[in-house]
Amino acid sequence: MPFEFKETPIKEVLLIIPSRFLDERGYFSETYKQSDFKKHGITWDFHQDNQSFSKKGVLRGLHFQAPPHEQGKLVRALTGRIIDVAVDIRTGSPSYGKYVSEELSAEDGNMLWVPPGFAHGFYALEDSVVHYKATGEYNKNSEGGVIWSDTKLSIKWPNANPNISPKDNEWPTLAKLKSPFDY
Repeated sequence: MPFEFKETPIKEVLLIIPSRFLDERGYFSETYKQSDFKKHGITWDFHQDNQSFSKKGVLRGLHFQAPPHEQGKLVRALTGRIIDVAVDIRTGSPSYGKYVSEELSAEDGNMLWVPPGFAHGFYALEDSVVHYKATGEYNKNSEGGVIWSDTKLSIKWPNANPNISPKDNEWPTLAKLKSPFDY
Protein backbone atom coordinates (compact mmCIF):
# COMPACT_ATOMS: atom_id res chain seq x y z
CA MET A 1 0.00 0.00 0.00
CA PRO A 2 1.40 3.41 -0.88
CA PHE A 3 0.37 5.07 2.41
CA GLU A 4 0.18 4.32 6.12
CA PHE A 5 -2.46 6.38 7.93
CA LYS A 6 -1.67 6.77 11.63
CA GLU A 7 -4.07 8.17 14.18
CA THR A 8 -2.87 10.97 16.42
CA PRO A 9 -4.18 11.85 19.90
CA ILE A 10 -6.99 13.72 18.08
CA LYS A 11 -8.57 11.08 15.83
CA GLU A 12 -9.52 13.48 13.00
CA VAL A 13 -5.90 14.62 12.54
CA LEU A 14 -3.88 11.97 10.74
CA LEU A 15 -0.17 11.42 10.22
CA ILE A 16 0.27 10.04 6.72
CA ILE A 17 3.40 8.10 5.89
CA PRO A 18 3.92 7.55 2.16
CA SER A 19 5.82 4.53 0.87
CA ARG A 20 9.08 5.23 -0.90
CA PHE A 21 10.34 2.89 -3.57
CA LEU A 22 14.13 3.12 -3.46
CA ASP A 23 16.85 2.11 -5.88
CA GLU A 24 20.36 3.31 -6.70
CA ARG A 25 18.95 6.36 -8.52
CA GLY A 26 16.87 7.67 -5.61
CA TYR A 27 13.21 7.06 -4.80
CA PHE A 28 9.66 7.34 -6.09
CA SER A 29 6.71 8.14 -3.83
CA GLU A 30 3.03 8.85 -4.31
CA THR A 31 2.07 11.92 -2.28
CA TYR A 32 -1.69 11.84 -2.85
CA LYS A 33 -4.09 9.22 -4.13
CA GLN A 34 -7.78 10.11 -3.83
CA SER A 35 -9.04 6.53 -3.46
CA ASP A 36 -6.64 5.73 -0.57
CA PHE A 37 -7.40 8.98 1.20
CA LYS A 38 -11.17 8.46 0.89
CA LYS A 39 -10.82 4.99 2.46
CA HIS A 40 -9.39 6.75 5.52
CA GLY A 41 -12.11 9.40 5.80
CA ILE A 42 -10.44 12.23 3.89
CA THR A 43 -13.30 12.76 1.45
CA TRP A 44 -12.84 16.45 0.65
CA ASP A 45 -11.78 17.65 -2.76
CA PHE A 46 -8.63 19.77 -2.89
CA HIS A 47 -9.01 23.19 -4.54
CA GLN A 48 -5.72 25.02 -3.94
CA ASP A 49 -2.05 24.18 -3.44
CA ASN A 50 0.19 26.49 -1.39
CA GLN A 51 3.93 26.63 -0.87
CA SER A 52 5.99 28.75 1.49
CA PHE A 53 9.64 29.17 2.32
CA SER A 54 10.50 29.83 5.96
CA LYS A 55 13.91 30.49 7.42
CA LYS A 56 15.01 28.60 10.51
CA GLY A 57 13.23 30.00 13.57
CA VAL A 58 10.13 31.27 11.73
CA LEU A 59 6.72 30.41 13.18
CA ARG A 60 3.63 30.73 10.96
CA GLY A 61 0.16 30.52 12.47
CA LEU A 62 -2.09 29.59 14.05
CA HIS A 63 -4.46 30.12 11.08
CA PHE A 64 -7.87 28.95 9.92
CA GLN A 65 -10.49 29.88 7.32
CA ALA A 66 -14.05 30.32 8.64
CA PRO A 67 -17.09 28.81 6.92
CA PRO A 68 -18.22 28.92 4.20
CA HIS A 69 -14.55 29.08 3.10
CA GLU A 70 -13.13 26.59 5.62
CA GLN A 71 -10.03 24.65 4.65
CA GLY A 72 -8.62 21.26 5.44
CA LYS A 73 -4.88 21.03 4.77
CA LEU A 74 -2.56 18.22 3.76
CA VAL A 75 0.85 19.52 4.89
CA ARG A 76 4.38 18.34 4.09
CA ALA A 77 7.92 19.70 4.07
CA LEU A 78 9.55 19.67 0.63
CA THR A 79 12.89 20.78 2.09
CA GLY A 80 14.02 21.09 5.69
CA ARG A 81 12.16 20.18 8.88
CA ILE A 82 9.18 21.70 10.67
CA ILE A 83 7.08 21.19 13.77
CA ASP A 84 3.51 21.15 12.45
CA VAL A 85 0.65 21.91 14.86
CA ALA A 86 -3.14 21.50 14.61
CA VAL A 87 -5.37 22.93 17.37
CA ASP A 88 -8.99 21.80 17.72
CA ILE A 89 -11.19 24.92 17.75
CA ARG A 90 -14.56 23.14 17.27
CA THR A 91 -16.86 24.16 20.12
CA GLY A 92 -18.35 21.14 21.84
CA SER A 93 -15.54 18.84 20.70
CA PRO A 94 -14.12 16.50 23.36
CA SER A 95 -10.67 17.63 22.21
CA TYR A 96 -11.50 21.37 22.05
CA GLY A 97 -8.37 23.39 22.83
CA LYS A 98 -6.09 20.38 22.51
CA TYR A 99 -3.44 20.09 19.84
CA VAL A 100 -1.42 17.63 17.80
CA SER A 101 2.25 18.33 17.08
CA GLU A 102 4.31 16.34 14.57
CA GLU A 103 7.75 16.81 13.09
CA LEU A 104 7.63 16.71 9.29
CA SER A 105 10.75 16.62 7.16
CA ALA A 106 11.77 16.33 3.54
CA GLU A 107 13.85 13.34 4.57
CA ASP A 108 10.89 11.28 5.83
CA GLY A 109 8.23 12.71 3.50
CA ASN A 110 5.48 12.34 6.12
CA MET A 111 2.37 14.50 5.88
CA LEU A 112 -0.19 15.79 8.36
CA TRP A 113 -3.91 15.95 7.56
CA VAL A 114 -5.44 18.98 9.33
CA PRO A 115 -9.22 18.96 8.81
CA PRO A 116 -11.51 22.01 8.79
CA GLY A 117 -12.23 23.17 12.33
CA PHE A 118 -8.58 23.26 13.36
CA ALA A 119 -6.17 26.19 13.62
CA HIS A 120 -2.88 25.33 11.93
CA GLY A 121 0.67 26.55 12.27
CA PHE A 122 4.25 25.42 12.00
CA TYR A 123 7.73 26.24 13.24
CA ALA A 124 10.75 25.90 10.93
CA LEU A 125 13.48 23.87 12.65
CA GLU A 126 15.72 24.70 9.68
CA ASP A 127 15.26 26.59 6.41
CA SER A 128 12.21 24.82 4.95
CA VAL A 129 9.87 24.80 1.98
CA VAL A 130 6.39 23.72 3.07
CA HIS A 131 3.67 22.60 0.67
CA TYR A 132 0.04 22.01 1.48
CA LYS A 133 -3.04 21.08 -0.44
CA ALA A 134 -6.16 22.93 0.75
CA THR A 135 -9.78 21.83 0.46
CA GLY A 136 -10.96 25.39 -0.14
CA GLU A 137 -9.66 28.49 -1.83
CA TYR A 138 -8.22 31.26 0.32
CA ASN A 139 -10.69 34.02 1.15
CA LYS A 140 -9.28 37.10 2.91
CA ASN A 141 -12.60 37.88 4.61
CA SER A 142 -12.72 34.40 6.17
CA GLU A 143 -9.23 34.29 7.66
CA GLY A 144 -8.85 33.90 11.39
CA GLY A 145 -6.37 32.77 13.95
CA VAL A 146 -5.39 31.99 17.50
CA ILE A 147 -2.30 33.48 19.11
CA TRP A 148 0.59 31.00 18.91
CA SER A 149 1.66 31.73 22.50
CA ASP A 150 -1.74 31.17 24.18
CA THR A 151 -0.76 29.89 27.63
CA LYS A 152 -4.00 27.87 27.97
CA LEU A 153 -3.02 25.84 24.87
CA SER A 154 0.48 25.20 26.29
CA ILE A 155 1.94 24.34 22.90
CA LYS A 156 5.52 23.19 23.30
CA TRP A 157 7.17 25.22 20.55
CA PRO A 158 10.94 24.69 20.12
CA ASN A 159 11.61 28.40 20.64
CA ALA A 160 9.89 30.83 23.02
CA ASN A 161 10.91 33.81 20.85
CA PRO A 162 10.29 32.80 17.23
CA ASN A 163 10.44 35.03 14.20
CA ILE A 164 6.75 35.78 13.70
CA SER A 165 4.75 38.25 11.64
CA PRO A 166 3.08 41.20 13.40
CA LYS A 167 -0.29 39.90 12.16
CA ASP A 168 0.25 36.46 13.73
CA ASN A 169 1.21 38.15 17.01
CA GLU A 170 -2.19 39.89 17.13
CA TRP A 171 -4.57 36.89 16.98
CA PRO A 172 -6.78 36.41 20.07
CA THR A 173 -6.42 33.68 22.64
CA LEU A 174 -8.71 30.70 22.24
CA ALA A 175 -10.75 31.93 25.23
CA LYS A 176 -11.45 35.22 23.41
CA LEU A 177 -12.13 33.60 20.03
CA LYS A 178 -15.73 33.17 18.94
CA SER A 179 -15.10 29.96 17.06
CA PRO A 180 -17.02 29.62 13.78
CA PHE A 181 -16.82 25.81 14.08
CA ASP A 182 -19.12 23.43 15.96
CA TYR A 183 -18.37 19.80 16.65
